[in-house]
Amino acid sequence: MKKYSCIIAAFIFTCITVSAQSSKWSETKAKEWYARQGWLRGSNFQPSTAINQLEMFQAASFDTATINRELGWAKGLGFNVMRVYLHHLLWTSDKDGFKKRLDTYLSISTKHGIKTLFVFFDDCWNDTSFVGTQPQPKPGIHNSGWVRDPGTMLYTNPDTIKTLELYVKDLMTTFKNDDRILMWDLYNEPGNNAQHNKSMPLLKAVFQWAREVNPSQPVTAGVWNNAPPFKDLNKFQLDNSDIITYHNYNYIDHHKNAIDTLRKYNRPLICTEYMARRNGSLFQLILPLLKQENVGAINWGFVSGKTNTIFAWDTPIKDGKEPLLWFHDIYRKDGTPFSKYEVDFIKQLCRPSGK
Repeated sequence: MKKYSCIIAAFIFTCITVSAQSSKWSETKAKEWYARQGWLRGSNFQPSTAINQLEMFQAASFDTATINRELGWAKGLGFNVMRVYLHHLLWTSDKDGFKKRLDTYLSISTKHGIKTLFVFFDDCWNDTSFVGTQPQPKPGIHNSGWVRDPGTMLYTNPDTIKTLELYVKDLMTTFKNDDRILMWDLYNEPGNNAQHNKSMPLLKAVFQWAREVNPSQPVTAGVWNNAPPFKDLNKFQLDNSDIITYHNYNYIDHHKNAIDTLRKYNRPLICTEYMARRNGSLFQLILPLLKQENVGAINWGFVSGKTNTIFAWDTPIKDGKEPLLWFHDIYRKDGTPFSKYEVDFIKQLCRPSGK
């Protein structure tokens, strides 16, 4: 009887998996959806007053005034999409309040003509996360307070995977027909922090959960590293994403080669992270390329603030003095740009003619 039950369980799991895979959007559906959006351009958005995903959306620090002001600047640039990170602890600690704050955020962004690309999981930066007052930034250190989701608690707490499933399905079900949401980015940089294929089970699971919900918006997980340890992850991401997304912080020649390589999947492309001035990934070079290629353009960083992303990943400045060349970000907290020339250039490419 036990053997028979195992066979039945395996069969049910196989059926669910096949059903999930079969609901991937067709190439035609993906292209028709993309054509309706127009050229997508914007930033990864974290308000300047929040050091991480938790501080952005917790009740005590949910800063609608700053969000409204800064998204107004995005509208002024001609941006029409922002990529925004979530965290499952926001849901486990205050499910209803979190969803209400997401709705409020979406109302503010929509007022400014901006759609949202929400990100669920993330393998980047600090492993320990907690609800409540978040740490202050460490001077001169890039993303000193950013937290992974779920991080290694996935391995140390067996119930985490059950919680993550409920979290993803609840949020996606709540907002599955909300046209204020452009797309769901299921997992940011899986395998980062030397996790490599340890991230594969969660990557596969979140795609399955998304397919079971079957939202009206497309789902994706962006490829970001072509090194051999990421080969299996990349293949799964590319094989299962409705829209192909990717990260590229390199010079224009490398970026063009990446676009040419990804074209073989015959699906729309969106670059969900680019622009690192020290690396030669500049608005003046990359933005025209992405517009010419009709590739969505979402750079890293918008307003300099608690995330400290004006400082480079691997080059901390101990005294916290502003670097002569910012790594990421466009504006200071008072609304003045890092470079007026750069902002004028972005407006020229992104704002509708005559406005």
